[in-house]
Amino acid sequence: MMKIAMLFVFVLGVCLFAAQPTAAADQRQGQQIYELHCEACHGVGGNAIEPGMPRFADGDSLFLMDQDLLRRIREGKDTMPAYRGLLSDEEIRDVIAYLRTL
Repeated sequence: MMKIAMLFVFVLGVCLFAAQPTAAADQRQGQQIYELHCEACHGVGGNAIEPGMPRFADGDSLFLMDQDLLRRIREGKDTMPAYRGLLSDEEIRDVIAYLRTL
């Protein structure tokens, strides 16, 4: 009986630890990063004026899951440069959080 109780306490502890919320992305920091690195092509507030650029204010490209957006920003796509090494994954997540507010 003691082994079952100890196993229960252990499993409960693991479940509680796993249920802890992860740190949320910082939208304000994401906006600052966006303004510095993304705004020139994707426009103020996500309102791109260049043809072919996603208009984030209209939701273009935001139907992707966060991990797909992170990979696209990290690796680049078409004319967009890769930001691997320039921005950390945390900073990219901050930008994604900002984009989701547009």
